[in-house]
Amino acid sequence: MKCSKKNIITRLRRIEGQVKGIQRMIENDEDCTEVLVQIAAVRAAINKVGGVVLENYSKNCILKVAENKDAEDEMNKLIDTIVRFTK
Repeated sequence: MKCSKKNIITRLRRIEGQVKGIQRMIENDEDCTEVLVQIAAVRAAINKVGGVVLENYSKNCILKVAENKDAEDEMNKLIDTIVRFTK
């Protein structure tokens, strides 16, 4: 799923709005169950954005490897990035 920079920014702004909504919920002493549901939604949304960014980055690295531009270095960077993202 190739996602443009504009689409990623739009997703991040939506997440920002969700986080602000959670903050208001806490300030208004809303039900913890509802707060937790919203936190789970934000977590899922940020994981999705991270996945899209990782996918775009991975494709770019693989293209560099296919063009034989510092293939080993690019693969090591990709592996390191995937490991850090999945922690």
